[in-house]
Amino acid sequence: MKPFLTAAAIALITTPIFADVNITRDMPWVTVPTENGEVEISRIDDPAHELSGEWARTSRDCPNFCVQPMVPAPGVTPIGELELLNMLQDPDAIVVDSRVAADHETGTIPGAISIPYNEATDRLDELGCELDFDGFDCEAAKPVALFCNGNWCGQSPTAARRMIEAGYPADKIHYYRGGMHAWRMLGLTVTGDS
Repeated sequence: MKPFLTAAAIALITTPIFADVNITRDMPWVTVPTENGEVEISRIDDPAHELSGEWARTSRDCPNFCVQPMVPAPGVTPIGELELLNMLQDPDAIVVDSRVAADHETGTIPGAISIPYNEATDRLDELGCELDFDGFDCEAAKPVALFCNGNWCGQSPTAARRMIEAGYPADKIHYYRGGMHAWRMLGLTVTGDS
């Protein structure tokens, strides 16, 4: 007698088994406030998921896409995903998508606000600075994390340097160098994804 498989057994064998793709061992997700309500950030729960399209590209012409330093200006603190998640949950911190508006519209980190790098020095009031006759007074500046497209993107490093020149305290600036490329590589939630 030959063994046979039922349709249910075949479906079970061919159905992918999803793992618990947590952020950390003890953190399956985090919830962050956004202008449209709370958003749960988690990782894509599919171990077979792969990036495609623009985010799968590894090499770009330099310039403009040269590898950026870990610290874009003296006093700026480099951070990773876990520190960024903490800042997204901190009501006193601001996470800024420094990419141009067209890039921001293709998807961003939930809870981040859009301040394109070329507008950063004109919008310091959104980060806790006050406008006075001499420019911005940034004594009450909030901690801010800047990110852009990835390790080869110069938009957030440029924003950081310009903000410091305009009076923003370097020690209040954090730089998520991995940006959208690393965020997407980890399968983390993206809002407005297209």
